[in-house]
Amino acid sequence: VNLVESGGGTVQPGGSLRLSCEASGGSISAYPMGWFRQAPGKERRFVAAMERSGGTTNYADAVQGRFTISRNGAKNTVYLQMNDLKPQDTAIYYCAARGGGAYFDRHEYDYWGQGTQVTVSS
Repeated sequence: VNLVESGGGTVQPGGSLRLSCEASGGSISAYPMGWFRQAPGKERRFVAAMERSGGTTNYADAVQGRFTISRNGAKNTVYLQMNDLKPQDTAIYYCAARGGGAYFDRHEYDYWGQGTQVTVSS
């Protein structure tokens, strides 16, 4: 499956962005999906995940209550709504799909998008 992210940009602290991840070559409903982020000089880290059913979601502690993962099956697209953004949220955000395994482990994900830059700065 091919994944393409969009929606990144520069926003002031406290602002919002919605990232999109459009899939082709496969249905997002067939895969547990996740969002990760990587800041300069740091490892790629888990942000949010959604199971195949779409009914179970998980979040990193740092974004709990501020970010929401969702999907639109008709558009074959996964979203990450990000509210109350903070400078520490600045990173490249990646969408990914996995066949199974732990939702928070980036090594379990088989397919990755190219990433989209999010910068939070005043």
